[in-house]
Amino acid sequence: MIVALTGASGAVYGIRALEMLRELPDVETHLVLTKAARATIDHETDRTVADVRALADVVHSDGDLGAPISSGSFRTAGMLVAPCSVKTLSGIATSYDDTLVVRAADVVLKERRPLVLLLRETPLHAGHIRLMADVTASGAIVMPPVPAFYTRPVTIEDIVDHTVGRALDALGIETDHVQRWDGQRGDGRRAGAPSHPVDFSNIARNAAIGAEASEVSRQTTPSSR
Repeated sequence: MIVALTGASGAVYGIRALEMLRELPDVETHLVLTKAARATIDHETDRTVADVRALADVVHSDGDLGAPISSGSFRTAGMLVAPCSVKTLSGIATSYDDTLVVRAADVVLKERRPLVLLLRETPLHAGHIRLMADVTASGAIVMPPVPAFYTRPVTIEDIVDHTVGRALDALGIETDHVQRWDGQRGDGRRAGAPSHPVDFSNIARNAAIGAEASEVSRQTTPSSR
């Protein structure tokens, strides 16, 4: 299984995917990190790039276009790009194979293997939507990491695990990290989870305080016009 991390926000998705795949003895992971991904890992997480590389069985340089995963004759089960930047999406949509991430994704598509892109961008303009339509027409699965709340998540880790588990579902890989919907027979809560989901009241309260502070600043700051 190929796992690629690019420079979009959300490095934790790719890291968690590598951790989940590491639990499966029959899966060999091939990792590619872009230059921007390495910077994002440092900025967003407490992991080092070396820590992330150590989670994979094989690591390739993004500039190594001669790597085994750049050829369709090297058989893989598919590829996950998590997170996927718009730049990478654009490269895949146009087959602009100037990096190993894009080339490997292009190979996965041409060999009719599954490609899952956790696109991290919002809001979207028409150009983004066209690119997503183009890669979907070529066989990719565009899967923005939208959280599910029927699982009653309690932590950020709960949200990340469910999203990554569902992404691996799309690649045909079963894990123990997805809470399956079983209809409305139950209350949707995980065993052992608190009776209430995450308390978002502080977020609303802080937003109100921020808005009040902005209004005070607007009224007291001299006009620059």
